[in-house]
Amino acid sequence: MEYNSVTFVAYFSAAVVAMLLTATYLFQLARKQKTWIFAGAAAMHTLQLGSISLSFSDYPIPLYLLIIFEYLHFNAWVFCIGLSVKQNTRRKQLPASMQLLFTGGWPITALAIAMLFIPNMNQAGLSVWFALSLAVIALVSVEQLYRFAAENDRQIKLLCMNLAAIFLYDIYLFTHALIFKGLDPMLWQSRAAVSIATCLFMALGGLLLLQRAERPANFNLSRPIAFYTTSLVGVGILITVLSLGGYYVRLYGGNWGTVFYSLLLVGAVLLIATVFVSSRIRMRLSVLINKHLFRYKYDYRNEWLRLINYLAQPADASEVNQRAFFAVASTTRAPSGAIWLRKQGFYEPVYRANLPSFVDLQEEPVDSPFCRAFIESEWVFIPDNGDNQALGQHNELLPGWTHNIPDLWLLFPLIVGEELVGFMALTKPGGDEALTWEDLDLLKTMGRQVASYLKRHQQAEQLVEGRQFDTYNKLVAFIIHDLNNLIAQQALVVRNAEKHKGNPAFIEDAIKTISNSVDRMNNLLKKLRRDESDLVKRLSITDVVTQAVQECQQRSSPKLTAEIETTQRTINADQVRLVMTITNFIKNAQEATPDNGRVHVTLRIEHHWAKIIIEDTGSGMDWDFIHNRLFKPFETTKSGKGMGIGVYLSREYISELSGTLNVASEVGEGTTIIITLPLNKD
Repeated sequence: MEYNSVTFVAYFSAAVVAMLLTATYLFQLARKQKTWIFAGAAAMHTLQLGSISLSFSDYPIPLYLLIIFEYLHFNAWVFCIGLSVKQNTRRKQLPASMQLLFTGGWPITALAIAMLFIPNMNQAGLSVWFALSLAVIALVSVEQLYRFAAENDRQIKLLCMNLAAIFLYDIYLFTHALIFKGLDPMLWQSRAAVSIATCLFMALGGLLLLQRAERPANFNLSRPIAFYTTSLVGVGILITVLSLGGYYVRLYGGNWGTVFYSLLLVGAVLLIATVFVSSRIRMRLSVLINKHLFRYKYDYRNEWLRLINYLAQPADASEVNQRAFFAVASTTRAPSGAIWLRKQGFYEPVYRANLPSFVDLQEEPVDSPFCRAFIESEWVFIPDNGDNQALGQHNELLPGWTHNIPDLWLLFPLIVGEELVGFMALTKPGGDEALTWEDLDLLKTMGRQVASYLKRHQQAEQLVEGRQFDTYNKLVAFIIHDLNNLIAQQALVVRNAEKHKGNPAFIEDAIKTISNSVDRMNNLLKKLRRDESDLVKRLSITDVVTQAVQECQQRSSPKLTAEIETTQRTINADQVRLVMTITNFIKNAQEATPDNGRVHVTLRIEHHWAKIIIEDTGSGMDWDFIHNRLFKPFETTKSGKGMGIGVYLSREYISELSGTLNVASEVGEGTTIIITLPLNKD
């Protein structure tokens, strides 16, 4: 009686898990996954296990029905396997041998069912033979499914693994029964445990790999094993081994307790329910399965060597960003994208590839939540994450300008140590590029290498600029030395002129002119020698902008207009440097504007900020010049008219005042400069 109750619990538990497997395949039917075809076979498997459990209860069913259900469950799996092979193969019609394989079980089943009703027949022995034959056919069918359909489908691979385990155990069970002239009760109980384990694994695999069912999945064991034999040869070897070792099976006995089956059933139900509910657990289990059961998507050695060789090639300063982008794009096959790098408190777009001209790539503040997510968790943003909530859990941090990029695929960080150097955006490749853990890991690794490459070039440029400024400082020293000599000479001229006043009018004019030049040169020397903090004063922002406009009105064309808001607000700054900064941008606008054009200066006060807007209708600048050349020192478009440091020094001084500078320009449309400066709050 104890055996019957244990067996009933075992097969009833197996039937429940098989029913959950059926529900999983029906769920895949709603998601239009290919493995829904096996829902009918799983349902038949559930019916077969349920009938066996009833045979050990108080409501037994006839033996011939048990045998019929046994036959039908083998045929159901073979039939569904045949449908799956036909669906996944490119051939219009399967070979005759495969058609015979997938349909050969039905004549055997019909013959076996007919013999059940012939009197005086050894039905038990014949039933075992027929069941063994159907199990062999089913195993060979699984092999064909693995060969023809599992190459590009992970769920099919997991299904093949578990079905092979079921049918191999059935072959073992029925072979043992033929050898010992009867079914072993313990092996019959163990069959339920095998069914529980395999059905549970198939259900979990179907759920975890649901969104990656169409992706290539190359199965690989920890130690490479080559399979050169067919299932038929394997069955023959198995039967031989069982014949030699079968005599020792009866040396082991004992029953499995009801508690074990109950706990197994409850644990299976809870585990599947947890996977259904928690997307985080599904994600982690999916990564675990993919890492340890499947071959890696990338050949990391080749990818790493290709990236290093690509970045190690010599490149001009203008090609650095381009090379960094295409080093990543060559691996991800992204057709277009852009790079942002940190400059003056913002991450500015410094390179764009194959993006439409109407796409406006904007700056991003360094302290925005979007940038903090990059550095704090090295997060890869995937705007179009589909139904995978785990990949899109921080998408609410995406800035609004990201929605203007068509087919935006992902944004990933460029990190060196603990510093976010910048980030890169990529658009979707042409094919089906569903992201996996490998893609994300590879992107993060490539991001760190590319960031190191870009950071190294930034430091090299800073070193070159430092050397240029060192040369410039030496030049200034020589100029100061010459100015000292000039001042001494001019002072001597003044003293001599005072002694010889032959022509009073001429002498007075000469003295006045020379004295003025002496005073100006002395003031220049005084400014160069004084501490810069002594020059900072409280200035009226209205007076500063007015003075700058007045200094630039000496030119009659193009027309210079101004709209200056009258205010009492002040700013702490060096008047000479601040006026020079504003006049520098106004003069550049005048030089870039034709005589019939217009330059307009606006001063607006917004809360505690002064906004100075300089607009012109000149020739404008292209995107590459603004982001890569405009503020680069010692580069100028004025041949022989400047040293190329005016705009650079102006931006640096605005940054010293904790202000911001924005440039918007289009070729042929003009330029708009917006200077924002903090005002005193009192």
